[in-house]
Amino acid sequence: MPRQPEGSVWPEDGTLEPSVGNSPFAAYVHVPFCTVRCGYCDFNTYTTGYGEGADLATYADSVVREIEFSRGIVDPRPLESVFFGGGTPSLLAPGEIGRILRTLDAAFGIAEGAEVTLEANPETLDEKKAQQFANAGINRFSIGMQSAVPHVLKTLDRTHNPENVPRAVAAAKAAGCQVSVDLIYGAPGETLGDWEASLRQAIGMHPDHISAYSLIIEEGTKMGRELAAGLIAPPDGDLDAQKYELADALLGQAGFHWYEISNFSTSDATRSTHNLAYWRNWDWWGYGPGAHSHVAGQRWWNVKHPRAYAGRLLQGASPGFAGEKLSEEDRRVEAVMLGIRTREGMGGFDPAVVAGLVRDGLLDVFEGERAVLTLKGRLLADLVTRTLLGW
Repeated sequence: MPRQPEGSVWPEDGTLEPSVGNSPFAAYVHVPFCTVRCGYCDFNTYTTGYGEGADLATYADSVVREIEFSRGIVDPRPLESVFFGGGTPSLLAPGEIGRILRTLDAAFGIAEGAEVTLEANPETLDEKKAQQFANAGINRFSIGMQSAVPHVLKTLDRTHNPENVPRAVAAAKAAGCQVSVDLIYGAPGETLGDWEASLRQAIGMHPDHISAYSLIIEEGTKMGRELAAGLIAPPDGDLDAQKYELADALLGQAGFHWYEISNFSTSDATRSTHNLAYWRNWDWWGYGPGAHSHVAGQRWWNVKHPRAYAGRLLQGASPGFAGEKLSEEDRRVEAVMLGIRTREGMGGFDPAVVAGLVRDGLLDVFEGERAVLTLKGRLLADLVTRTLLGW
């Protein structure tokens, strides 16, 4: 499992320095439990529980304690987005999800029309459970499809039956919720034809949103060890570029529009507020073991292990492990790195630098100065970012 980032020791009382702005506010709730740990996953996940406040039955108690702890630290603002990620949040009982949402609402308020998303494994969602989650306050499901092709799922260590994905999508729709389907391309052995089959099946389920992420093999994962040992081939950048171009074409033909490099929606109303909160550099508090937060120009991350997380909260201490205060330059750089990935684009760059990137076919310019990535630019977004920053 990957190590924590380096940073300064976080104070036990969780005190933040005075705010540097007042951006919209969002919450991320990490649910670290899974039935199986996938070979590519570098998230902070566990396949077993660790006692009071650190297992499925009592985990919500710890999250509620952290919410109540955060209430005295953050300037109160209604939440524009709440996202339950993991792990497999749909393993939690709907009643526990509802209790967490009620606690967030009591602490900060959940804005009218806020997006409230639950990530779900397709094996864990049927019509009854989807309706129970909707009754608890969920209004959007993000369903982990990853691929429609059995040998690709096997490579990824995904154990769900691909036939259950349409059932889960239909269940979420029947509960009156928006639906996103998550895909991953670039698994070892996945052909362009395999990827096309996955895209067409995802499109055929008529979700509101599709995420298409390229596989990144991280150190510390099972796949990372296999790659280091020469047991699997490294990602093929040229083939992955073809897969992205195919996704852009097929999704566009089906009425999906990119609004961030890896995210496509059927309309502005079905874009993910959770995603945009990150790319727009909003403030958010991450609840749960290993969760990261970003508030008032400061960033910190919680202790990773569920037992340590629960223990700190039982003692009335911050679960924060370490963090950092971002300088003005840090914030400028991150704003560019995040914002240029969106369809909204950004302005304020050196006109000569922008003109060069336009000549190279990497940027378009709108409204006089707003630079937006072209399709070619999306494939070379890191290069564009470095050039705009003068690196």
